[in-house]
Amino acid sequence: MVTNDDGYGEPGLQALVKAAQTLGDVVVVAPKKPQSFVSHRVTVRKPLRVDHLENNQHVVYGSPADCTRLALKNFAPDTDWVLSGINPGANLGNDVYQSGTVAAAREAAILGVKAIAISQYVAPGQALDWNAARYHTVRTLVLLMKKTLAPGAFWNVNLPSPLNQRREVPWKLCPRDRHAHNYRFKEKDGHYHYDGTIHDRPRSAGSDVAVCFGGEISVTLMEI
Repeated sequence: MVTNDDGYGEPGLQALVKAAQTLGDVVVVAPKKPQSFVSHRVTVRKPLRVDHLENNQHVVYGSPADCTRLALKNFAPDTDWVLSGINPGANLGNDVYQSGTVAAAREAAILGVKAIAISQYVAPGQALDWNAARYHTVRTLVLLMKKTLAPGAFWNVNLPSPLNQRREVPWKLCPRDRHAHNYRFKEKDGHYHYDGTIHDRPRSAGSDVAVCFGGEISVTLMEI
């Protein structure tokens, strides 16, 4: 099952669907609207509308975690893997707690299904190459799906930037960085505006942030 947090029809979702189709049958269950930064929000106090499209495509008026829940409980209960992404932007370090992309994979792990979240870091001044992202995603998925994944665990993958499909990129198993972001809030006309950038964030050597920012694919084993 493939989902994301940016919404149905977004290029990252399309790239992940194409990558997943090289590995097996695919069911898409994705949010109707962008759901970035919604974390692990779920809908329990109101009904969820779903548009059922052709070719096992389902569009959910809810969160990424809602998509995983509906998929595994109703639309594709025999799912072997839940794949979430490809997110246009990294989900590294403490970003995993606010990420809808990661939450969709985490919800699968909670429900006992193997899962992988995939994100694409975009460095300053770099364009996002979805063909390259798809190419390296396939390579990474093939490797990770061969590994043993304990119950309650899932993978968080971040592709580096820039990315070129004509050049092989190494991947490294690494821990999640524990540093907080450097940010502040600027007050203007009675409103407070977030001011910060991920590109200069503090990081520990060998952590997912350092590995991805250093030009390698970071792979982090996460637990619920």
